[in-house]
Amino acid sequence: MGMSDLLGRLRGRGWRMTVQRRVVAEVLDGEHVHLTADEVLARAAARLPEISRATVYNTLGELVSLGEVMEVATDGRAKRYDPNAHRPHQHLVCSTCGTIRDVHPDGDPLAALPASERYGFTISAAEVTYRGLCPGCAPA
Repeated sequence: MGMSDLLGRLRGRGWRMTVQRRVVAEVLDGEHVHLTADEVLARAAARLPEISRATVYNTLGELVSLGEVMEVATDGRAKRYDPNAHRPHQHLVCSTCGTIRDVHPDGDPLAALPASERYGFTISAAEVTYRGLCPGCAPA
């Protein structure tokens, strides 16, 4: 089972699992999955040729609304969908090809912001993105 266990979470919520919804959830389920909507559509259509673009986009929107999938936007690229919504993590992004990997650094990112830099805010979450070059894009 994938790290995200998306299908199990959806079953536990009693989410109505049509064939189309199941295919979208299966495409998204797994570790380090960060697909664009078009990539989800292509993979879903390979499994279920009659699935429509509208069904895929509507299902992604519903999964985001339910909090079961996160939208990840980086550097003006197409949004990607991350099923690892229930385990705190950060992202490592390749500046060239856009590959995204989930990372789990030690320590609390909230604690990394000194009180003098909080300007009176009550901090509830932190999103950290590490950027660099993946092995495929890094010069030899």
